[in-house]
Amino acid sequence: MQGQQQQAYDRGTTIFSPDGRLYQVEYAREAVKRGTTSVGVRTTEGVVLAAKKRSRSPMMEPSSVEKLHKVDDHIGIASAGHVADARKLIDFARQQTQVERLRYGEAIGVETLTKEITDHIQQYTQVGGARPFGVAMIVAGVEDGEPRLFETDPSGTPYEWKALSVGENRSDIREYLEAEFDDELTLDAGIDLAFGALAEADDDDGFEPADVALSTISTEDPTYTAHDTETVGDYLAEFDYLAAETDEE
Repeated sequence: MQGQQQQAYDRGTTIFSPDGRLYQVEYAREAVKRGTTSVGVRTTEGVVLAAKKRSRSPMMEPSSVEKLHKVDDHIGIASAGHVADARKLIDFARQQTQVERLRYGEAIGVETLTKEITDHIQQYTQVGGARPFGVAMIVAGVEDGEPRLFETDPSGTPYEWKALSVGENRSDIREYLEAEFDDELTLDAGIDLAFGALAEADDDDGFEPADVALSTISTEDPTYTAHDTETVGDYLAEFDYLAAETDEE
């Protein structure tokens, strides 16, 4: 009998367990933990988004692995977890930015957009016949000249951060960020910190440029900038995160 009750709490999206938990939401969080790492850093000069791209085969085009997304001119999103779930939420976020422009004639605020997304996520934790989104996202942008950085959780809860990561090895990266973060970081120093956090995730000695995605939004020119592979390689070399070349006989 107890086992049958446990299965009911397990399978029902809308059923609380006796200790007040929604198991399906917790399973969604586990899906996020299996995703490749994405990192966000807020600096005095803007925000940085960086992500490690995992390719399942050398035959796969690295450019087809999307981890960072432009949502509006001044807002970008990084994701970890189920890619298909992330794409649906990215599309929803883009629709909300256009609704704001058409309705009010102005760009949507970063916090406002984050709460629109999390309200949408939360609806899927309280309706039958659906499951929670198995993805966490970092929403970064510049609002009224100020850099903002938020996280969305599968439960539909928004959090604001100075620096954070989503995906695998989050605990280790959080300790690294807490130790290395400085409130006076420049944008370049934020990129350095983001690369260091990605390296902390897998104890990597270095990265190939195609394995890392990087985007920035500066307060001076609040426009989402996705850096190409060549620029990423230059940053990796500058901050000593570029994988060493091996001589093949």
